[in-house]
Amino acid sequence: MELLSGNEAIARGAYEADVKFAAGYPGTPSTEILENISKYYSKDIYAQWSPNEKVALEVGIGAAFAGVRTLVTMKHVGLNVASDPLFTLAYTGLNSGLVIVSADDPELHSSQNEQDNRHYAIAAKVPILEPADSQECKDFLIEAYKISERFDTPIIFRTTTRVAHSKSVVVFNQEKEQKQINYFKKNKSKFVMIPAYARIRHKILEEKIKAIEKFNSEENNLNKIEYKDYNIGVITSGISYQYVKEVFPSASILKLSMIYPFPKNLVLEFASRIKQIYVIEELDRIIENFVKLLGINVISKSDDLLLGELTPLRIRKDFLKEINEDKKEEKINLPSRPPVLCAGCPHRPVFYILKKLKVNVSGDIGCYTLGTLPPLEALDTCICMGASIGVANGMQKVKSNLKDNNIVDTVAVIGDSTFIHSGITGLVDIIYNNSPTLVLILDNNTTAMTGHQEHPGTGSTLNGCPAAQLSYKDLAKAIGIKNVSEINPFNIKELEERIKEYLNKKEPALIITKSPCVLITKKRNYKEIKFISEKCKGCKICLTCGCPALSFDDINNKIIKTDLLCNKCGLCTNLCKFEALICE
Repeated sequence: MELLSGNEAIARGAYEADVKFAAGYPGTPSTEILENISKYYSKDIYAQWSPNEKVALEVGIGAAFAGVRTLVTMKHVGLNVASDPLFTLAYTGLNSGLVIVSADDPELHSSQNEQDNRHYAIAAKVPILEPADSQECKDFLIEAYKISERFDTPIIFRTTTRVAHSKSVVVFNQEKEQKQINYFKKNKSKFVMIPAYARIRHKILEEKIKAIEKFNSEENNLNKIEYKDYNIGVITSGISYQYVKEVFPSASILKLSMIYPFPKNLVLEFASRIKQIYVIEELDRIIENFVKLLGINVISKSDDLLLGELTPLRIRKDFLKEINEDKKEEKINLPSRPPVLCAGCPHRPVFYILKKLKVNVSGDIGCYTLGTLPPLEALDTCICMGASIGVANGMQKVKSNLKDNNIVDTVAVIGDSTFIHSGITGLVDIIYNNSPTLVLILDNNTTAMTGHQEHPGTGSTLNGCPAAQLSYKDLAKAIGIKNVSEINPFNIKELEERIKEYLNKKEPALIITKSPCVLITKKRNYKEIKFISEKCKGCKICLTCGCPALSFDDINNKIIKTDLLCNKCGLCTNLCKFEALICE
C-alpha cells in the first residue's frame, strides 16, 4: 500500500487494468495522470501528449479499435474540445475498453469556468463513474474497463480537483490483469458512421443504455448503501460522500458510483425505507433532478451551493441551518498574495509594450492570462483555448469595415502550446479572409501553466525522446502570411517598433516572441542586476512592469529590490531612466 493522490492512483489503476495506450492534453487537475504513467509504467503503457484533447481522443479511439485498453485524460473544458468524436463513439462502440478521464474543477482553481461534465454523459449517452478517494480512483478505473467491454461503450471517469490532488492510502493488487489483444477487424456497419449505418447504431445505443441502467440498479457493486438512521437518508456521489459522512455521521447513505444511466430501482428501494431524503452533490442538481423525476420528495441544496466546491461547513450551514461553534473557520489575517507572473517571465515585456501602445488585446488560456491584472492590465478578453485569434479577427473586421475607419488596433496573444492546441485554424482564417490582424505567439518553449509539459513545438515527447519540432515561422509563411518576425521579448525597443510597423501595414501579421520560461532556465545574458539607491528618484516607472522582485519604500521614497526573487531578465534596467537599476 502507498499514499497516493487520485491522479497517481488512476495511473496505478491503468497499470493494473493492463492498459496499453494512453493519450491526453495537460490540464489541471488531470495532468499528473499521464506524467505518472510515463514515470512509473512506461514499460507497460505507451503514453503521449497530443496537440489537443480532440486529437488525444481520436488517437485513443484508434488504439481501442485496434484492440488494446486505452486511457484518455483531460480537464473538464478539454471534453468540450473532444466532444465531437465522443458523441459518435457512443454509436460505434469499441473493440476494447476505453476510459475518458474528465477532471472537473469546482471553485475554478485553474480554469475559466466550473462546468459540470456529468451533463456530457447524459447528452452523449455513455456511462459515467465517479470515485470519492484515491483507492476508488484505482479500483473504479479497473472496473470501468470491464463495464466498457461488457457493454461496448466508452466510459467517462469523472474526478474533481479535490479527488485528483488529495492523497489517501491505496492498496495495490499483487497481480495485474492480462488482457488478450484482438486486433481490428473490418465491420463497416459498426465503425463507419454514414447516415444509413448511424441510424441502426442509434437504436443499438438506446437498447444499450437500458441494459446498463438495469446493471447499475441490480449488479453494480460500486454503488453502496449504508443503512443507519432510517429517519434521514442522503443520496450523494464522489467527493461529496466524504463531506456527508462528516456532517451526517448517523444518517443512512446511498453513495452512487455511476449516476448515469441513473439506477432508478436502487434509488426507489433506498427511498422506500427512509423518512426524509437529502440530495447532496457538487455543482449542478443532476442527481436531485433524477430523484425528483421518480416522484421522491427531497430536501435540496440552496442556489448558493450551485457555485464552487462543497465543504463540510457549507453543507452544515445549508442543510442544518446552524453552525457548530467548534466548526467555525478560524479567520487568520494574512497578507494577500495575488497571482502574478514570475520574476523574469518573458511575457511581462510583451504586456508592458502592449499596454504602452494602448491597443485592444485578445488573450488566451495560459500563464499570460495574468497580463490582465495590475499593474500590467494589458489583456482585454479571454474565452477559451485558441479563441484569442478568432476574437481579435472578429473585432478588427468590425472596426475595419466601419466607414472611414481604417485603424488597426487589435492584437491577439497566444502561447506556443495553446497555438498548437487550437490556434492554427484561427490563423488560417485571418489569412483566408484577409484580416489586418496582428497575432503574437508567446513562445516560452513549454506548456508552462500546467507544470512544463512537452508539446510539438519543444522538440521532445512526454517520455523525453527527441521529436520533430514545429516551426511557427515556417508554418505562417506556408499558409501565406508575409509579415512574420521572431523577436526576443526582452529586446523591448525592437519589439515595440515591430508591433507598430505591423499595425501600420494593415495586413495579416505574426510576431513570435521567443524566450524560454524562466522556471526552465534562469540563464540570462546579464550577470547581475544592481540597484544603486542614491540614483533612485522614486518615479516608480520600473514598477509598471509588475515584477515581484521590485517593491516601494514609502518612507524613503525609493525602490526596494529583493535579490532572492530577481531572475536577472534585465527588463527593469531598460525602464529606469536614472540608471538606478543597471546590468553588471
